[in-house]
Amino acid sequence: MSSRSATLLGLGLLMLGIAAAAAGLGRAARDTVEPAPVLVAPPVRPLPVANRDAVRQAANLSDVFVSIAEAVTPAVVRITAEQSGGRDAPEWLSRRLQDLFGPPRDSGGPPEPVPPAVSGGTGFLISTDGLVLTNDHVIAGASRITVSLSDKRVFEARVVGRDPTTDVALVRIDARNVPALPLGDSDAARVGEWVIAVGNPGFDEGSTLDFTVTGGIISAKGRPLNLIPNGLALADPAAGAYAIEDFLQTDAVINPGNSGGPLLNLKGEVIGVNTAIASSTGFNQGYAFAIPSNLAARVVRDLIAYGRVRRPLLGVQIADVTPEDAEAYGLEQIAGVRVDDFGEDSPARAAGLERHDVIIGLNDAPVERVGQLQRLVALNAPGDTVSVRLVRWGRRLELPVVLGEVPLEQSRDEPPPPRPDAPPGLGFEVAELDAATARELGYDRAGGAVVADVVPFGAADRKGIASGDRLVAVGKTAVRSAREARTLIRSVSRGQVVTLLLQTPEGRTYIANIRVE
Repeated sequence: MSSRSATLLGLGLLMLGIAAAAAGLGRAARDTVEPAPVLVAPPVRPLPVANRDAVRQAANLSDVFVSIAEAVTPAVVRITAEQSGGRDAPEWLSRRLQDLFGPPRDSGGPPEPVPPAVSGGTGFLISTDGLVLTNDHVIAGASRITVSLSDKRVFEARVVGRDPTTDVALVRIDARNVPALPLGDSDAARVGEWVIAVGNPGFDEGSTLDFTVTGGIISAKGRPLNLIPNGLALADPAAGAYAIEDFLQTDAVINPGNSGGPLLNLKGEVIGVNTAIASSTGFNQGYAFAIPSNLAARVVRDLIAYGRVRRPLLGVQIADVTPEDAEAYGLEQIAGVRVDDFGEDSPARAAGLERHDVIIGLNDAPVERVGQLQRLVALNAPGDTVSVRLVRWGRRLELPVVLGEVPLEQSRDEPPPPRPDAPPGLGFEVAELDAATARELGYDRAGGAVVADVVPFGAADRKGIASGDRLVAVGKTAVRSAREARTLIRSVSRGQVVTLLLQTPEGRTYIANIRVE
């Protein structure tokens, strides 16, 4: 007997044994019938009153977070920015396709422009007619900006204005009756207060990493990081000197791609614009920073009214007060801003401020540090009169100062010149699918049109169309030649959507609906 037969026999005997045992149990059950045991669950002890109250409070807090998330996420958008000449062009055509359609177009002619680099970030709508607030570093240098809404609509955006010195930017989309978020009072925010950070980090089409909602508390206020000054110093040292950093710090998780998203209080008001993280790895490690909403709102008002920021100027070179300063100048607290020098045509010096003065207040607000004074000054406009409270060698004074205007060269986003050789409309070219080409690509028959060149990061490339794919139909019309395909595509106006039916050399058929650019 083979081992397999022995095994099957053994299994059969085992099953017979089980059946016999079951039959025996059945007979025993008929001979002696006993009631089955009843399982009784132990009684549930009610929670103590104090614990029930705590659970109820926690559940209420959870409901608040849920309600805010549901209310605000429709107004949080994804921003995609394309920068011309951002990186080297990839190899888009295989050697086989180059043999079919000729060498790259830069052979024997002018060099091919480097395709744009694509980056992404977050923004949020602040008006129902399409104004989007975000970080300047999300859109800086972009030649094309698109905004994706929560309902999956995508809009081209234009820049209303930028302010690199605060890292705030404003763009507009052509949309009406969209949800918008209110800007709250960041000065009223308190350390330890619960906050919610919302981001939309996925910037590639079809990304599964969509909205992210995280919670935490405000860990600190008035944090300087020197990120903005150091970044501006490389391009414009003069602008770097006027950078303002007075961040809200939070332990709500903020990761790359969340820049420009809202930081909200439990009223659903935006109290900050998420901007930076403190990390040695590039990912959140417990410290994140947001631009206070009051500062962002002041910048937004100027960008809407003037297209640029009119930065008020006090005209002082300042430093934070040290314990030695407090002792030397007779300060009651180790807080304030020491005046070291004055700029040219300084409004502060004209109003009577002197070196060694310690500024301890501006209007009704106390001043404890440099970033705070810079932010308080920036909340005003050039020409405004502010009341500067100071200590001069132990004596308290209050002087009115008429603010000047910072001579900043404003950032202007010039669109890149159009590429004269770029395939129009959809970002690809077509060639005849003759017998030789069909054979080389692996198609079972010739005839029709084949995609010959795809512009990197163009409309077709973003939809996954690749060189070598066969163009089967445009709209409801079957394509019989490349010439016919070009005619059909050019009949669609800019901004309209054209439906393409395509087939890969492997035989997979797919649909691409593309907006003509």
